[in-house]
Amino acid sequence: MVLATVLYPNQEGSRFDHGYYMAKHSALVRQRWEPMGLTEARFLRGLGTPDGKAASYQVIALLTFSSADALQKAVAAHGAEIFSDIPNFTDVRPIVQVNEALE
Repeated sequence: MVLATVLYPNQEGSRFDHGYYMAKHSALVRQRWEPMGLTEARFLRGLGTPDGKAASYQVIALLTFSSADALQKAVAAHGAEIFSDIPNFTDVRPIVQVNEALE
């Protein structure tokens, strides 16, 4: 199992359409990648820090795949379509990181 983390930095003056992201983009991710090994998708909206400062990230997507191979195949098959949808909801360039659980 691997977890792909997609982080959208909270940059001053940036645009992020949360309605589009949840209604269209997250649905596209699930539709394309669930048949290819996406087992869970969680989408988190940054609210702030414990001391009241702005959140470092506007949105964090946590995408769990059955294996690293499944993630690679999903990105190869549909990554271009999914990544080309990003300008429809934000002008921020996401940071993507692939992780494995330590437990």
